[in-house]
Amino acid sequence: MATLIDGRMVANEILDQVGAEVKQTGVRPRLAIVMVGDDPGSQIYVRLKEKACARVGIESKNYFLPANTSQEELLMLIKKLNEGPDNGILVQIPLPDHIDPGVILEAVDPEKDVDGLTEQNLGRLFFGTNPYPPCTPGGVLKLLERYGIPIEGKNVVMVGRSKIVGKPIAMMMTNKNATVTLCHSKTRNLAEHTRRADILIVAVGSPKMFKKDMVGKGAVVIDVGINRIDGKLFGDVDFEDVKEKASFITPVPGGVGPMTIAMLMKNTLRACKRQAKKG
Repeated sequence: MATLIDGRMVANEILDQVGAEVKQTGVRPRLAIVMVGDDPGSQIYVRLKEKACARVGIESKNYFLPANTSQEELLMLIKKLNEGPDNGILVQIPLPDHIDPGVILEAVDPEKDVDGLTEQNLGRLFFGTNPYPPCTPGGVLKLLERYGIPIEGKNVVMVGRSKIVGKPIAMMMTNKNATVTLCHSKTRNLAEHTRRADILIVAVGSPKMFKKDMVGKGAVVIDVGINRIDGKLFGDVDFEDVKEKASFITPVPGGVGPMTIAMLMKNTLRACKRQAKKG
């Protein structure tokens, strides 16, 4: 029976640390959250981020824009926020179809890019110098660290190659001296790769896709997938099927999700401190 990796517990520990540091320094970081349209999932995430900000003493300012906001109008807002007093800027994804998320994310000042997703900050991952590790990948590494799961020398299989999760995790694991296999929709014989993993991380958006026959005995299984079906959340891993075979496993919900928000708070505090040093 696998040990459950409790993301809520670890996230609460991080939030407590951030809150204590904010209180100790007496400086209140500021985070601007931009959301375009009324995507239900995004609304939930924004509320959770607001709640986390209030808990740790970060001042949050929300910019809710209608779905018909033009790309040019959104870029003007980002420019204004870049020049303003906010320490961090977060653009909630997804954006409406007529807006190119790559263009918008790239418009954010890298020093305020607390999501760590500008080209400059993603490029810094190559050298291991990104001051703001992407929140979800950073949360995955923190979970492994908190549970004493070694990375160095391990076979890590990452299924999913998005700019937000898969590619950053692959680079961050490489920087930790893991041997990384990055799989995706074009990978042949996927199960042959996943069964070899000491640490299997999945983020493909396909509910319960990964069964126990795709997992090696004793593997660490990190499920980044979030799929909503009839009001309930499911991961990409068939939790009940896999938990008997894995050594450690994250649940959905309650695994990686809370860590993403905790790491956002940590990055926002770091941005505030870096900007204060630069004056």
